[in-house]
Amino acid sequence: MTISPFARWLLSHYDWRTAQLAIAVLAWVLLIPTALLVRRAPPAADSGPGPMAASGGNAMTVGQALRSPQFLVLSATFFACCAMHSGPIFHTISYAIACGLAPSVAVTIYSVEGLAGLVGRLIFGLAGDRFGPKRALVTGLLIQAVAAGAYFFTRQVGEFYAVAVMFGMTYAGVMPLYAVIARGYFPMHIMGTVFGAATLVSSLGMALGPAMGGWVFDHFGSYGWLYIGSFAVGLGAGAIGLFLPRLPSRPRSIAQSA
Repeated sequence: MTISPFARWLLSHYDWRTAQLAIAVLAWVLLIPTALLVRRAPPAADSGPGPMAASGGNAMTVGQALRSPQFLVLSATFFACCAMHSGPIFHTISYAIACGLAPSVAVTIYSVEGLAGLVGRLIFGLAGDRFGPKRALVTGLLIQAVAAGAYFFTRQVGEFYAVAVMFGMTYAGVMPLYAVIARGYFPMHIMGTVFGAATLVSSLGMALGPAMGGWVFDHFGSYGWLYIGSFAVGLGAGAIGLFLPRLPSRPRSIAQSA
């Protein structure tokens, strides 16, 4: 919401090198002191009886987890999800400028996506609690795919804002659900390693989307096929998500004590 307009202001007054350096210094000044405020979780939270502990899965090793169907399907869904939304995230500002929007206006599209993402995290978090994280994730992935494809038809600033609301709400809203689902599959004592591995796979998708978007523009002279491809990959992510195994349920006594 804030850094995109700030970056645009820097670029209008300075060069790329100065703009990047200013943002880097700002990240150090803000993020590192803030990170020191993060508190260690209390021991009771680490040793509490999670779903896997209740079902006897607490003895699972990292190797077993990384070879499990749960991890493979979760990682594949995560990869396809990030491959789908990373292209539009990185290229939509350039696409909006190509459609005739001023650069100072085009960057606000990303700001709108960020603002919508704040709401999306709450909506999909509540939906995951009420209807289950798998159902909320698959629904969000399908809506996200439609939103990415809708950019193909946008030309005016109002249209960009409307699509940005739906796109930002869903791509930000589904991201926390992956951690919720992973926590249901794997015990806490290996959660950092397992979810880190899943995030590594998703990062490959994040790297693929922008590269493919650039390739599409260089070969076709427009971003049309980027959004069509993102729509198709998004549908694929939703389809893969349907194969996520059912989350283990906790015994009633454990659920009540938690």
